[in-house]
Amino acid sequence: MATPFLYLVLLSCCIVASQMQHKNNCMKVEITAIPDVLLITPRVFGDKRGFFYESYNHQAFGEKTGLDISFVQDNHSRSQKNVLRGLHYQIGKPQGKLIRVLVGIIQDVAVDLRRSSATFGKSVSYILTAENCQQLWIPKGFAHGFVVLSDFAEVAYKTTDYYAPNEERSLLWNDPDLAISWQFEGEPILSAKDAAGKSLIEAEVFA
Repeated sequence: MATPFLYLVLLSCCIVASQMQHKNNCMKVEITAIPDVLLITPRVFGDKRGFFYESYNHQAFGEKTGLDISFVQDNHSRSQKNVLRGLHYQIGKPQGKLIRVLVGIIQDVAVDLRRSSATFGKSVSYILTAENCQQLWIPKGFAHGFVVLSDFAEVAYKTTDYYAPNEERSLLWNDPDLAISWQFEGEPILSAKDAAGKSLIEAEVFA
């Protein structure tokens, strides 16, 4: 018969094992065509009441991605159909971003602006929705943008540095050199700043 001490040891081991299994199963991480950009799919628990999932777990994120990252700011936007925000980046205080959709559907795009990278000027694009719960990790050195495909969408994202207006830059969304296959119909709705974005040739980029 197990002693009380041995019982406690076994119980502790079971709890640790359960926690480790939970961390290992709480998300799936996929490498994209640009290896530093990651598609993250959380494990969603759903029943007739609704659903639950961990939208961010610092320890699990680090273990699954191998990245040691601290987020300092959360942003939340709401946009109507065909609003295109981007392609944005900060040149002096670059931000890593973890993007997810709370309501609706977007096409999310990341463009590699690291001149030394083998994928410089290339982009990756994913459809993120409130229903698929997927997230896109975009590291420093990338421009980011999205267009709303549903009637409206709410987008939330974490950043690794604070917003710095003087450092913000906008890359032209339809630059032929980028050859991004945007999936909206009609004309995009742009801010004046984004409509005047720089082409890849003209833009300030990273080393």
